[in-house]
Amino acid sequence: MDQSSNENEISRVNGYRGIWYELGHTYEYGDRYSGGLGTYTAYHQPAAIYSERFQKTFFTYGGAPSADRRHLLIMVSYYNHQTGTVPQPVLVCDKNGVDDPHDNGVIQMDADGYLYVFVSGRNTLRPGLIYRSMEPGCIDGFQLISEQQVTYPQAWWVPNQGFCFLFTKYSKGVKGPSRELYWKTSADGVEWSADHELARFGGHYQVSGLHAGKIATFFNWHPESDNNERTNLYYAQTKDYGETWTTAGGDVLELPLDQPANAALVIDYHSEGRLVYTCDINFDAEGGAILLYVCSRDGNPGPQGEPRELRMTRWDGERWQTSVVAVLTHNYDMGSLYVQSDLWRVIAPTEAGPDPLGTGGEVAVWVSRDQGTTWQREQNVTNESETNHSHVRRPLSAKDPFFAFWADGDTRALSASKLYFCDASGRSVYQLPYTMESDWVKPMLAFKDGAKFNQ
Repeated sequence: MDQSSNENEISRVNGYRGIWYELGHTYEYGDRYSGGLGTYTAYHQPAAIYSERFQKTFFTYGGAPSADRRHLLIMVSYYNHQTGTVPQPVLVCDKNGVDDPHDNGVIQMDADGYLYVFVSGRNTLRPGLIYRSMEPGCIDGFQLISEQQVTYPQAWWVPNQGFCFLFTKYSKGVKGPSRELYWKTSADGVEWSADHELARFGGHYQVSGLHAGKIATFFNWHPESDNNERTNLYYAQTKDYGETWTTAGGDVLELPLDQPANAALVIDYHSEGRLVYTCDINFDAEGGAILLYVCSRDGNPGPQGEPRELRMTRWDGERWQTSVVAVLTHNYDMGSLYVQSDLWRVIAPTEAGPDPLGTGGEVAVWVSRDQGTTWQREQNVTNESETNHSHVRRPLSAKDPFFAFWADGDTRALSASKLYFCDASGRSVYQLPYTMESDWVKPMLAFKDGAKFNQ
């Protein structure tokens, strides 16, 4: 049975230890993806959220009891911006033998300040779970309030309405399970609407976001349900809490989308022989949606997939525009996109790490001052690391110094996985304490100006 903490039993862990994982699909150049995956996947959103009311960045990650155990723990904690400290993290859910970070959670906050942790299920084998904090802005106890069939949770709180919850359900496909996209709504996280289907033509992965009451999602297509052949780029949005879904230009979509050729198609990458790995969604000042993603020519690791490019596609109000941010070495070199007025940033593991062809690498900051048309690498964030850094995540309303966070880990063998965060410039990187001897700790500076910081 999954376990939750409550007001009488607070389960704290004496350190920040991420889960290590490998998919088990091994090729000449390594596993399809592996390493420290405590902040995996890109399809779990949001992984962190800054609260101005509480002056804290709350975050969740997939933890482990120790460096030598593949045992998933759903952890929650926060960075206190007033004191610069972190508490011992809280165990919200022990997955009891599950070693797979596909079951990681996401975190959200309602209008009253209560925290919600949406824990992913896996197909019909394991249910999705929703926990709510016992007190507003407090992680000292969580209560299980709902159990559902959901995978890849993406939870958004729409002001004056409630949760709009995007997720995946599975059906039988030609070459494996078909991952189909759904959404539902709830005023309180307990009582939910029916499941509404968005897309069901072979299978899909999506990333979604919220801007001024608008829910937007980008997704791809798995021909014959083969998720290693994911391709094409689609977009849909709703401005009325799911009542109507449209294209970026406002054309109403007839749901569920059930054919690859449909009005939501943004780019036909299938005809180009290219694959699509969605990373992060953000919005420009006018509310135009922007997607950060990896474009590749092969689903397996190795040079045969080159060129692998970190791309950005955005809606400029009339049409879709695409540019290249950086060249990558792996399909899962996942990073995040930040939009601050005329300065746009990408923080991602774009540089070669100790395992150059493995998942992740060394983290860098890329900037654009012309709305993503051109990009320049501005700052090396990490360098000379012992293991690859992976899956750089963006907190909602990100605030320095907890502007991005991620995990590291050996891509070839079971290892310890440490957790990090950095400021917007990428010049200061802090490691969350792997072990703690006190209730509160100031995270230590791990990298400074792109170099290891030796205290």
